[in-house]
Amino acid sequence: MYFNQRLLKEAQDESVPLFERLKFLGIYSNNLDEFFRVRVALLNRIINIKDSSFAKEKKDAEKTLSTITRLNKCYTQEFEAAFDTLKKQLATHQVFIYDENQISENQKKELHTFFTNSLHRHHYPRIFSQNSNFDDITDESIYLAIKMSSDSGKKEYALLELPSKEYGRFIKLSSDNPEQDIYMFLDDVVRVCLPSIFIGMKYDKYEAYTFKITKDAEIGIEPNLQGDIMEKIAKAVKNRTKGATVRFICDATIPKDLLRQMYKSLNISRSDNVVMGGRYHNLKDLMSFPSNQRKELTYAQWEPLQIKEIAESTSPLDLIVRKDVLLHYPYHCFSNYLRVLREAAISKDVQAIKITLYRLAKNSSVAQTLICAAKNGKLVTAVVELLARFDEESNIYWSQKMQEAGINVIIGIEGLKIHSKLTYIKRKKGDIACINTGNFHEGNAKAYTDLTLMTSDKQIVKEINSVFNFIEKPYKIPEFKTLLISPINMRATIKSLISTEIRNAKNGKQAYILCKINHIVDREIVDKLYEASNAGVEIRLLVRGNCSIKTNVNGLSTNIEIKGIIDRYLEHSRIFIFGNNGAEKYYIGSADWISRNFDSRVETLVPVYDEAIQRELKLIIEYGLKDNRKARIVTGSGDDTIEDKGKVKKFNSQQELYNYYKKIKS
Repeated sequence: MYFNQRLLKEAQDESVPLFERLKFLGIYSNNLDEFFRVRVALLNRIINIKDSSFAKEKKDAEKTLSTITRLNKCYTQEFEAAFDTLKKQLATHQVFIYDENQISENQKKELHTFFTNSLHRHHYPRIFSQNSNFDDITDESIYLAIKMSSDSGKKEYALLELPSKEYGRFIKLSSDNPEQDIYMFLDDVVRVCLPSIFIGMKYDKYEAYTFKITKDAEIGIEPNLQGDIMEKIAKAVKNRTKGATVRFICDATIPKDLLRQMYKSLNISRSDNVVMGGRYHNLKDLMSFPSNQRKELTYAQWEPLQIKEIAESTSPLDLIVRKDVLLHYPYHCFSNYLRVLREAAISKDVQAIKITLYRLAKNSSVAQTLICAAKNGKLVTAVVELLARFDEESNIYWSQKMQEAGINVIIGIEGLKIHSKLTYIKRKKGDIACINTGNFHEGNAKAYTDLTLMTSDKQIVKEINSVFNFIEKPYKIPEFKTLLISPINMRATIKSLISTEIRNAKNGKQAYILCKINHIVDREIVDKLYEASNAGVEIRLLVRGNCSIKTNVNGLSTNIEIKGIIDRYLEHSRIFIFGNNGAEKYYIGSADWISRNFDSRVETLVPVYDEAIQRELKLIIEYGLKDNRKARIVTGSGDDTIEDKGKVKKFNSQQELYNYYKKIKS
């Protein structure tokens, strides 16, 4: 909740372009939705456990849920105020978001024509009755609850799903002024057309109130179901609409009689995190607000860069055999990695390709390249995580396509999600491996800051291949001397590396830890960092998201500094640097310091030996810690502010990194 509020603060930042601020509101809404679908749903399941031996867990869950409810109520008000402010500011730039009461008669006629010619085909009202049961409605859609009444006192209620998948959430209206852009929420377009939708009902008044439900997103897979695992998961994804309701949001102005009818027909209780909010919901659609014609209200485009060595090389594979190469997205174009993979798909020197795929794009160039490699006679193995939450359908689709092409598709290990991001390429002239901190996903690579290390180091490459062997045969646990692998040796090794810094500090030697990560919430690691702080280890962290550390607490954390960056790109890379008495140890990889990443996922951290790449990794962290424009000081209190350095020159780490790469790397 604290992290998500930092997104709200970004939406309120006057220096951020207006359309980008709208997008941050959309990201906030999307994150909150997922948070309720996953985390709050888990708390509800714990609270509903009947076993008395879980009394402490239930009490903790109830306390946490109470805090979430309080924060959500506060942040909802902040969100509504931010959205109202943005609409007013957009109007000063001749961008208007009208409701049904603001449009002209000509625009009203235009909407009725739109309804007659197109929109009418996608409306299927459902009338509330004594025995209505709407358990099948989905949390992916937006709905209107409708009250129809006549002057005689007759009234009736209905439910209507908005066809946003067909038309988008925003409809553009014509204007007499060519400099104006006027949009309406689809919700309001439908409000205008209600008499036509309910033709023949003969009511005098139609009222419509937007509402949204959020359901438990946990996939339950019946162990006794027949058929292979892909069919089971596909069925479970379709059945997700049957999950328990964990949140109900509606317009605070909704009439009480309509609200009572909704509670009854939707099986909503007041304990289901009922939120009385504003006029519009499911505002993740603000991420795709039409902005093509108003470039001045968006961030200036930063063109992703090509790596000069890769672009000019006749064989990127041979280049990687000679030297390690580091890619940093989105500053570098994802096509740098694709060029390596595509060469592997056609090179006669390449015998086999192995890859882990956690999230796949809908039009995945990676999957298509692997299919090409298989058709060219390469032995291709793809480890696909079918339970990557909310991407199951895309992953299932590509798994089936790859199987049809003859690729050996492995769906992972029971009880362990495959979260490592690895590529292994077997060659006659020397094997290579690519280790990514994020997904091999061209869409993510445009928005997430991630790293790919491409290396031919024999020990690293050998152990990367051993990870694939472990995934295929988890009953045979290999020995890893170089890589940190969860759930095998990562937790113990991280604690050992921290212990080394503690010993060095106690012996009067230089001792420090630099880290860039998404989340730190594992209790053992947090306690170990507190121990290190008390021993005098200097700990400087960049933590984008959830962080369970409280800083500046005497006797606990006075040597810990934490910043979290929210900017145009989502910070996603993980970098770990341990001082090691001057012989620094560097690691990158896919793992955050969360219990699940240590204990119930296959994760990989890889050492970085190349000195030039080490300097680059340290630069990334130093730039983040130096940031006084977008880096908020994380204290654990929720009151995260940007450091005020008075007249010190403003420093934006993402801008400076792009300038650095533009000058040095390309």
